[in-house]
Amino acid sequence: MPAALEEAHARLSSSLHEANNDTGRAAFCGPIVVSAITGYSVSKVEAEVHSFRDVAQDRGGVVKGTYPEEVAAALAHFGYRMELKESYMHLPRKERPSLWGNWMQRQRNPWVHYVLALHVGKQGHWVVIKGVKVCDTYSGGAWQFVCDWPNKSKRIMEVYEVRRALDV
Repeated sequence: MPAALEEAHARLSSSLHEANNDTGRAAFCGPIVVSAITGYSVSKVEAEVHSFRDVAQDRGGVVKGTYPEEVAAALAHFGYRMELKESYMHLPRKERPSLWGNWMQRQRNPWVHYVLALHVGKQGHWVVIKGVKVCDTYSGGAWQFVCDWPNKSKRIMEVYEVRRALDV
């Protein structure tokens, strides 16, 4: 990649970015989602999460488990804003909508990235959806159709809308 593109503050593209895991190890869902939206590498995203957490660079390392504020801060650093659109945390887990059965059947803006917090096992899991495609760690950072994704029946905790920040 040319140095000018690596150092640019914002990158616009009409295509979907695959997550760029340049770390040489497994990356977790938060950095993968931010990388897929922005096109920046996982190492740059992890460095931004560490700076938000106020962790020294030499003590950095794997970013395992991220809060919405950390994902939003990383996206904001790269020129995006993340806004909570729906929350189902007030409902019991079994009553929350599933990704495929409820949420994907609704009308959505196909040009907007949606970051969803899902229940996967006993933990939360971040995925990004644009149109009818999903990207996360289970797909190896690649975009795939939601109908082919193995976790499409998982329950949704929260839905965030991600758009380019207009002030960038």
